[in-house]
Amino acid sequence: MKWTKFYLPDAYSPTMEQLVYFHDHTMSIITSITILICILLNSILWNKLIDLNMNEHQMIETWWTILPTIVLFLIAIPSLKILYSMEELINPTISIKSMGHQWYWSYEYSDKFCKELESYMKYNKKNDFRLLEVDNKMKAPFLTQIRMIFSSSDVLHSWTIPCLGIKMDAVPGRINQSSLMIKKPGIFMGQCSEICGANHSFMPIMLESIKLNKFIKWIS
Repeated sequence: MKWTKFYLPDAYSPTMEQLVYFHDHTMSIITSITILICILLNSILWNKLIDLNMNEHQMIETWWTILPTIVLFLIAIPSLKILYSMEELINPTISIKSMGHQWYWSYEYSDKFCKELESYMKYNKKNDFRLLEVDNKMKAPFLTQIRMIFSSSDVLHSWTIPCLGIKMDAVPGRINQSSLMIKKPGIFMGQCSEICGANHSFMPIMLESIKLNKFIKWIS
């Protein structure tokens, strides 16, 4: 992701890929409708032919009722498919619990080896990403089905990484869950997306995707 980029970030998870495809699909429909409306408006503005006897046309009225319904179905069906697939958990290999605090994140790995870490924003250094660098990165293996569990100890937070297509609220006294599968190794960054107080802007998220055998060595 670069400062001059106007499009969506590159997708590094199947969910984000589907969201990008859906965005392109919807924009193609919207662009087609906009072009058609512009052509019709241009025709009405410059056409001087007037038919005073044409008071009604039932066929046209039927079609301009049916066609918008078809367009809405073309948008709604892929949208619902993605929505349900984002909520589906398919035999997760690893569960990672993320807790929101004012104003830092903590992560808990408790499947086989119990490991906890707290992730605070680091002060700016020469080679650090401003407002995005943390002292303890969350680590996760790529090409592995992961169950993410979210909660909060104080106020509402929102755990968000755009390039992975994941955004889930962390609610006090409630547990939310979401599935995650990373396709490539790398470092992925995000921030809290829910206004949670004075230092809301200083709750970065940094996830490092590594090989499964390295992850097992790290967690053990």
